[in-house]
Amino acid sequence: MFFPLLTILCVLLAVAPAMADTLYSNGPYNGTTDAWTINFGFSVSDAFSTPGGSQIGGLSLVYWDASSTDLLTTVDMQIGSTSFGGSAQTLSGVTNTFLTTNQYGYNLYQADYSFGNIPWSGEGYITLSNACSTSGCSVSNPIYWDENSGRSTAYENTTGSIPSEAFTLTGTPIGPPTPEPSSILLFGSGILGLVGILRRKLGR
Repeated sequence: MFFPLLTILCVLLAVAPAMADTLYSNGPYNGTTDAWTINFGFSVSDAFSTPGGSQIGGLSLVYWDASSTDLLTTVDMQIGSTSFGGSAQTLSGVTNTFLTTNQYGYNLYQADYSFGNIPWSGEGYITLSNACSTSGCSVSNPIYWDENSGRSTAYENTTGSIPSEAFTLTGTPIGPPTPEPSSILLFGSGILGLVGILRRKLGR
């Protein structure tokens, strides 16, 4: 019984996909204090820090929306070494998850994006702007990034320094290289051989 189970385990290890890790979290959302506009020409830039040699591949943020149907679709993101720095790329393919409705009547949503890996080491800034919703880009529905006063420093392009916002960056941190499937199978076959020898000795 042990022999077939070990074989199955080795096969599963060989085909297991790499999972995205949290590279930086600015803490849980607040949803009750304030939020900052990231469309209609306004932008917000928050600091973060990742382990050296990281690959950033995902962003989650919490936003306020006066509508329950006109939801966030795309947003322009910049990642740079200074606030508001870096080249903009438009994130699409969002997953919006309803969280709650706050005391002001705004609906709170978590927006999750994934994108091509961006190599990053250490400190940087993520800037969000030009948020678009179902009705279009900067048409009638403001999108507000939730202020949670996390550990990040933050800036708004017209106000200057502000409390920071609710967001998480995910991706792949630095670490030992993932073993090739052939290496895992070789290791597994070695274990299987050792088990066979032990079984023969015990059978005597």
